[in-house]
Amino acid sequence: MINNHEAEEKEIEAIRLIDQAETLADKGKGDKAIDLYEQAAQIYLDMGSYIKLDEIYIRISRKISQFKNTLQAIYRLKSIIRKTEELQIEEISAKLLIQLGNISFKIADWETAGESWHKASEFLMKADPEEFSSLSSFMLLKAGQAYERSPTKKTEGKSLILKAIMRINKFDELYEKEEQRAVQLIVMKEYEAAGNKYYDISKLFRDARENLPELIDEEESKDTMINARARFTHFIAEYQTVAALCLRAAKNRAFNDRIKELGGDSIELFKKAITLQKGYLFEKLDFDKEIIYRITFDAMLLAIVQEMLGEQVIDSLAFLLEGGQEHKKLVKNLKSTPYYKITEQLKKVGIQETYEKLLKTNMGHFEKVKNTLISYFQEN
Repeated sequence: MINNHEAEEKEIEAIRLIDQAETLADKGKGDKAIDLYEQAAQIYLDMGSYIKLDEIYIRISRKISQFKNTLQAIYRLKSIIRKTEELQIEEISAKLLIQLGNISFKIADWETAGESWHKASEFLMKADPEEFSSLSSFMLLKAGQAYERSPTKKTEGKSLILKAIMRINKFDELYEKEEQRAVQLIVMKEYEAAGNKYYDISKLFRDARENLPELIDEEESKDTMINARARFTHFIAEYQTVAALCLRAAKNRAFNDRIKELGGDSIELFKKAITLQKGYLFEKLDFDKEIIYRITFDAMLLAIVQEMLGEQVIDSLAFLLEGGQEHKKLVKNLKSTPYYKITEQLKKVGIQETYEKLLKTNMGHFEKVKNTLISYFQEN
């Protein structure tokens, strides 16, 4: 135990070290100043004075951000962060990681920036989920945007952006619970209730899509906005399609108008998602495999919805390939996916003859319930 007299002496020593650090910093000797700051921080750590500790680390991060040598600044920050992580001081670690991310982003080190902001997001949620929920979500979004610029982290970046937007709109956990409940309702053959549940999920994604302009600056992050809009449009259409299939599985003619309404809107949404993704792919020399799979998956679902409604509004494959004559490599990649091949077979021989192949292919959010929902095509 430290008595009052010892505590007073230790604080005087800490203040003296901080004053010396400030003097050195003013003379441009930032590296030496940080050494003294860290000594003062250790004193406050021993005393259990975390408020003072926080203040010192804020000073340290400010001084480091003023370093002319960026690599030196990054090195010092990483060294200090390792120490705060060992001490499990989550809030302070998060603040330092945000600073590290900012510096790394400025020098186009996308991986370090993304990793720093991602870890900062996690530490903020550990420190105080209620107080730091918004900041944590924002850092997760920034991490995803940084990763999107990296040639090796693009897929992870897109996933983080999706997760961040869902968290910002406060339905990341709700959506998973609602989907689990919908699956349970299908197992129980409560198809109307399941359809309503899937439609409610689609509305969560619709609201989130409307809020995108508040979260993403389209001028600065055009690709991020296009991908986010396409993904959320895809999810709205997909969940509405599942909702319509649930109502069809109920075999109640009273639901026919609702099925047509959901199916018709889903057709327009799938067309919009495909158009957004085509615009993105036409501008790229390297094709993102995830987007290639997603756009052909949308084309397949567009065909399935029309089969469900019993009307041919648009040739989904012709629409998919429209405008791609000059992009032979892209067209070749699109045609090589399992979803394109299924759609091609569906177009030639109908859904009943394609049924077995559909059951053997991963169907996204259909996967857990596809046997039940697609089986009605066999009965017609």
